[in-house]
Amino acid sequence: MIRRNRGMKFLGGYYAFPGGKVDPADASPEALARCRGLDPATAATLLDADGPPALAYWVTAVRELLEESGVLLACDAGGRSVDLARPEVAAAATRCRDALMASAAPFTDLLAREGWLYDVRPLRYLSHFVTPRRSPIRFTARFFLCPLPAGQAPRLYTEETSEGFWIAPAEGYRRFQAQEMAMAEPAEYGLGYLAQFDSLEALWAHHEDRRDKFGGTVHRIDTFWEKFDWKKLRWNQ
Repeated sequence: MIRRNRGMKFLGGYYAFPGGKVDPADASPEALARCRGLDPATAATLLDADGPPALAYWVTAVRELLEESGVLLACDAGGRSVDLARPEVAAAATRCRDALMASAAPFTDLLAREGWLYDVRPLRYLSHFVTPRRSPIRFTARFFLCPLPAGQAPRLYTEETSEGFWIAPAEGYRRFQAQEMAMAEPAEYGLGYLAQFDSLEALWAHHEDRRDKFGGTVHRIDTFWEKFDWKKLRWNQ
């Protein structure tokens, strides 16, 4: 999990999963064509999206994972996953992230320069949440599961986050209930859901169909937002 910087306009200081918005470049034909493991038509059957092509959400997940945690889901033309244990490959991944964060080129172009493709094979669709109508900042958020690629480890980058760490889902949920970690509904529900499984293998077997398992169109809790002070960016208990 990561902790959003306190100064952020929306949910500053809250604990969440790495992620971000779909950029126009994520939905480009060039980006979709460089995806390995899922085609646009199949993605559309798994994710009912208004706006960008469904497969763009998988592209965004790959890009944001690299931006916020340094984890790279990529493979070569033969389908071999990148091996960041090799110094030259790790250096190339760092170059990609640095150029991406500097907006030097679209991420698809950066991957192409290294001969890499988006490797969306490990990703499984988890959930879909929509902010309430009353929220001044609105978004629709899709969440994915992914095992950590071999030879990689997440890193903390402080452009948008102040903390980054591994935590057992049940422990994270316990801390939320104890008011030790503030979370919005998607992170809370996500941890509660993951805590039901005894192993990654059991979780993966349950997601073999790649379809989302729960969601929240949170119009049902409009009153929830009446307690939030948007000027002070905190909840009024």
